[in-house]
Amino acid sequence: MLGLAGTMATADAPKWVSLFNGRDLSGWTVKIAKRPLGENYAETFRVEDGIIKVDYSRYGKFDGQFGHLFTNLAYSHYILRMEYRFTGEMMKDAPGYVNLNSGVMLHAQPPQSMRFDQGFPSSLEMQFLADEGKGARPTGNLCTPGTHVEMGGQLVTKHIVTSSAPTLPTETWVKAEVEVRGHDEIIHRVNGVEVLRYQHPQLDPRNDNAPATDQLEAGGNRLLGFGHIALQAEGQPVWFRNIELLPLEPK
Repeated sequence: MLGLAGTMATADAPKWVSLFNGRDLSGWTVKIAKRPLGENYAETFRVEDGIIKVDYSRYGKFDGQFGHLFTNLAYSHYILRMEYRFTGEMMKDAPGYVNLNSGVMLHAQPPQSMRFDQGFPSSLEMQFLADEGKGARPTGNLCTPGTHVEMGGQLVTKHIVTSSAPTLPTETWVKAEVEVRGHDEIIHRVNGVEVLRYQHPQLDPRNDNAPATDQLEAGGNRLLGFGHIALQAEGQPVWFRNIELLPLEPK
């Protein structure tokens, strides 16, 4: 019986689930600023060799068309892991800060709720960066479009919270992992090492770039405990692969 119980416990344990089938974008929805919901303009997001590639080879100019690829489902308690790799050069008319810059958005608003020309969803971004050759530039930071968090019991309102991760070279596959515990706590890890943690994510109704007022006026909760996951396309080619999620039980 003990052996059987042990076997059953193992069988019932949560398992890693692939969010990307390696063949197409089934299960995901594209939203690009200045484009209708669902339009994958110029194949910004394309699938090749089991990789989601953010590609701008068919663009004439970037023209502020920040894009995101959203999971169709929303999630609350989970560990998300993936690998990313920067390649190529940023669009010349994109803002300079997007150079070797991308990320994954957590607790993101539904793509259906975004304004037509909205560049970024209200969300918590685990930011991915690579070395520009200009000094330290750690990856795994937190960016807060339309949101605030707490750290050590104090409200943090600045847009970027720097992680303790190293500066990593471009053209290299990097393992990113984030542990999300609803509204309680979120932990960033890079190549298996914890680099940042914060608590109590919440909407910032004063933010103009990712307006939380839309969600609040529609009856949304100011305190963020769940949301969509979204891969970013902000003018820099980047690749994503091995995107997996492990469901967690609330504590």
